[in-house]
Amino acid sequence: MPTINVLDKEVSELIAAGEVIERPSSVIKELVENSVDSGAKHITVEIKNGGTTYMRVTDDGCGISFDDVPKAFLRHATSKISDKADLDNILTLGFRGEALASVAAVSSVEVMTKPKDETYGTLYNIEGSVEVSHEKGGCPDGTTIIIRDLFYNVPARRKFMKKDVTEGNAVSQILQKITMSHPDIAFKFIRDNRVEFNSSGDGELYSAIYAIYGRDFTRSLVETDYEYNGVHVSGYVVKPLYSRTNRSFQNFFVNGRYVRSRICTSALENAYTNMIMVGKFPACVMMIDLSPSAMDVNIHPAKAEVRFTDEKNVSDAIYFAVKNALSEDGMVYEFQMKPRVDWTKKPEEPQEIKQQEFIFTPVDKIAEAEKSIEQPQSAEISAPEPETADIEPFSAYNKPAESEKTENAENIEAQQHSVMETGLTVNVSADEENTEPEEKEEEIPEIKPVEGFSYINSASFKKAPEPVIISDENGEAFGVYIVAETDDKKFILIDKHAAHERIIFEELKSRNCRQYSQMLINGVKVLLAGDDFSALEENTEMLADMGFSFDFSQKPCAVATAVPTFIMELDMEEIIAEIAVNLRMNRHDPQSHSLDDLLHTVACKSAIRGNDKNSLAELQALADRVYNDDTIRHCPHGRPVMFTMTKSNIDHQFGRT
Repeated sequence: MPTINVLDKEVSELIAAGEVIERPSSVIKELVENSVDSGAKHITVEIKNGGTTYMRVTDDGCGISFDDVPKAFLRHATSKISDKADLDNILTLGFRGEALASVAAVSSVEVMTKPKDETYGTLYNIEGSVEVSHEKGGCPDGTTIIIRDLFYNVPARRKFMKKDVTEGNAVSQILQKITMSHPDIAFKFIRDNRVEFNSSGDGELYSAIYAIYGRDFTRSLVETDYEYNGVHVSGYVVKPLYSRTNRSFQNFFVNGRYVRSRICTSALENAYTNMIMVGKFPACVMMIDLSPSAMDVNIHPAKAEVRFTDEKNVSDAIYFAVKNALSEDGMVYEFQMKPRVDWTKKPEEPQEIKQQEFIFTPVDKIAEAEKSIEQPQSAEISAPEPETADIEPFSAYNKPAESEKTENAENIEAQQHSVMETGLTVNVSADEENTEPEEKEEEIPEIKPVEGFSYINSASFKKAPEPVIISDENGEAFGVYIVAETDDKKFILIDKHAAHERIIFEELKSRNCRQYSQMLINGVKVLLAGDDFSALEENTEMLADMGFSFDFSQKPCAVATAVPTFIMELDMEEIIAEIAVNLRMNRHDPQSHSLDDLLHTVACKSAIRGNDKNSLAELQALADRVYNDDTIRHCPHGRPVMFTMTKSNIDHQFGRT
């Protein structure tokens, strides 16, 4: 048997460092989390060559005293816990005291730190866990740590590092997560001497998301705020129409810590069931706050995963939070019209973005400014004339100004009658043009959900049906879309096939099809395997709710004596056989995802199609149902069924306002 040896300190520290430090992004994560725990309000991260040769993290936190700096680089040295009881109440990002020791074991580290109440700071240098220098010096309040030549003493690890671009992207992604999890801290990321992003630190999560992902992504978000059994879920989720092609935009933060969680991902995607297309994934920036004792953050070396004490409780909280947010907002889409682009015009050169600078202002200048503010302003202020030369593109997610919400009678002039050859005829009466402004009606207060209910469905927000008026004699465009308008001056387009498909799907899924059940003179006989026959026979009541009735006296053939009216023209033998197979495969959960897929197929085949001839009454009934039913907003495959546009937005596009 080989002799057992105790490893040298140098070797053991290199092995331990490998558990925590995998790449430059691991170093940045540990150092930035320490900066956050120090109470910093401004954190700057700079890297070069993907972080392999140079990394710098600067903060304005509490700093480290002269005597404590060497101890900070010892393994299992930390200021955040003192005994085992603290492990049940961890509120900081770092706590195990391994980050600095692991970083120092595989790189050259320079530290400049100074607490606010001390006159001098500390300059400290350590390479490969060996102290090089430790002296006092001048430096600003806070801490600056510079890492050079990562893995210089571990050639094998350095050899397997990826390209600089890949490593830099990994650093950027880690810093993006931390920026969104702490919107009250201003982060700046400098990559190869170029500022990649810069957050404001104003405490608003929306601002942090905007700084990371930009305008288009943030406009597609819906806010959520929900609490369930001690679990508070807040943040933003994306509207179903703007789902992504992968899960990289799913961000979950538990007590301010970014985590990867199968429980959270599953709950989020379940809430979007039948709202997004196949192959698409929802995006979110979700904050989950719960008691520290209800989770374990010490199950992963890099603290990237957590374990919940009650997983179902957390899953339900996320599911209900997303469902409620989507039912209240995000289910109706408006047109996004853009101005024409002159492709022959040379684009303007982009202007250089200058970083904000802090400027010292003398006291006398401040006094003069305050006096000018205190002076009363003139009562008459001339309003600027509205500019109509450059029409900005309308976006459904811009918050409308007050001037757009109400129409001013003084700005309404007699409009000229015109007919545009666009395939639709728009009639404008003279009475409508000269109508005096009506008094603004009182807004109907939102009906609050009954206290004690955990899930707020569409019925909780049900409002009085609004009249929908079909625009012309045909009521259709291209034989596919219903064209209508509402009394509150909204123009709407409805995809009649997608809308009817969703209505049928909801009826089938809710088992509310007895009213559509049609008795058959000649029953449909279907030959089934023994297990399929038994599964169909065991779910007679559920099938009756779906509009089916069977005679099981001719085994192994099941005879359908009644079916829903909307599938009578389809291949009923094939549909019944598919239902039987599904019930056999999901005996314990007949309402599984596979049954949903089957109902999708039935609904799609049963719905009216484009270019089908429909009467005006049929279109009117369909439009009324779609516009006033919040559940009919997407077809079962996730496509939207309706778009809206307000009259004021149409007027704006034509330059009439």
